[in-house]
Amino acid sequence: MPGRLEAKVVLVTGGSSGIGRAVAARSLAEGAAVVIAARRSDVGERTAAELRAAFDATGTAGGDVRFVAADVTSEDQVAALVDTTVRTFGRLDAAFNNAGDVVAPGPLPEIGTDDWHAELAVNLTGVFHCLVHEIPALRASGGGAIVNNASLGGVRGIPGLSAYVAAKHGVVGLTRSAALECAADGVRVNALVTGNVDTPLYRRLLGAAHDVDRADLDAPNPAGRVASPVEIAALVVHLFSDEAAFVTGAALPIDGGATAG
Repeated sequence: MPGRLEAKVVLVTGGSSGIGRAVAARSLAEGAAVVIAARRSDVGERTAAELRAAFDATGTAGGDVRFVAADVTSEDQVAALVDTTVRTFGRLDAAFNNAGDVVAPGPLPEIGTDDWHAELAVNLTGVFHCLVHEIPALRASGGGAIVNNASLGGVRGIPGLSAYVAAKHGVVGLTRSAALECAADGVRVNALVTGNVDTPLYRRLLGAAHDVDRADLDAPNPAGRVASPVEIAALVVHLFSDEAAFVTGAALPIDGGATAG
């Protein structure tokens, strides 16, 4: 239900599609100002315009959405992203660190060193860059919440995705350490263990076209289906809210039971 989100300003990296876009839309619907960040300006600007139009069509007050081009593998760009967010809206209250990719799939002995470093750069170092600059901004706002997208790869092995899994395990560890450091300042840091979700990346890994129905996508989990990004966004926004004020340092599964057994 809209109106539950206490955060005034929300930053979403990897916000132009999939889960990031859904989190931006949900935050906007609940009255937050939202900054979405992604590498491609054309896609990001189009997403911001579509979200703005959808929100304006509701006729409700509040909310604003902006796009800032940023590559999380560049600390300078992340620093500029957070600075632009604070200069534009005066504060930062919540962040969803969602930018990521699968760079080097395949058997471990076949992963080249350059691909290994590229995988860690986008999936782990990028989260590090975000935390380094988001945490001081949240402290300056009097506290807030960060959610990192760790995925199933953050807690279990996945054949053929060794580099990705190594990076995502690092995200879980980074999340827990950051949460311990920030708890006294009112800054909460949690990770999501997302399972099979209908995103462009998941479809790419399956080799599924964009027009394939979600019900027909492979869903190797006990629930027997692929989740909608909207379902994930609901949990993220809950973690942003004061209703989750006692939740920090957690790696929370939202995976259709995939890690239950």
